[in-house]
Amino acid sequence: MDASLARGWMQNIASAMSRNQEYLTTLDAAIGDGDHGANMARGFGAVRARLHDGGQPAASVGEIFVATGSTLVSVVGGASGPLFGSAFQALGKAIDRDAEIDTPQFAVALGAALQKLQQLGAAVPGDKTMIDAYAPAFRAFHDAAHSGADFGTAAHAAAEAAEAGMRATIPMQARKGRASYLGLRSIGHQDPGATSTAYVFRALAEETGAV
Repeated sequence: MDASLARGWMQNIASAMSRNQEYLTTLDAAIGDGDHGANMARGFGAVRARLHDGGQPAASVGEIFVATGSTLVSVVGGASGPLFGSAFQALGKAIDRDAEIDTPQFAVALGAALQKLQQLGAAVPGDKTMIDAYAPAFRAFHDAAHSGADFGTAAHAAAEAAEAGMRATIPMQARKGRASYLGLRSIGHQDPGATSTAYVFRALAEETGAV
């Protein structure tokens, strides 16, 4: 990954969140506060403005992700801002200032972001949260990277795993977050955080051309 790919990834995420804002809102209205779609579209729209539309520049891959994270934390309300924002900040801080990041190095950075997410949210797979999409995506990317796959192949594997994890939240009972207040009534609904996480990983695969 280089800075061009990193910027393109953020642009693609912003487009995905804008395109799917209404769907994310519908998912969140069923088991949450109903604001996830608007929050994610607004947050990544601000990221796009900062990185692509004449806002403050970020030169290296790590700086791009740290800037993304700080923007999300400052713009997005609710739990999504701190979680997604802190994850991107951790991703960026785990990356050296090299011009390009190889596939195993990016896998390590994804692992650092996952660790940060679990530290903040205290969630594990099976809790019906974004971790149910992120954790399998990280494992898929890590395993592909360490089997010698190129970046695009690893990104595609991560996207597929994230989407499978997203769908797997439907029969789960939520144990964390706003949805946990619903108890058994949370069963049968796809988690909005896992859905937006899957969009993040699919956007990366699309940006590499591995779709």
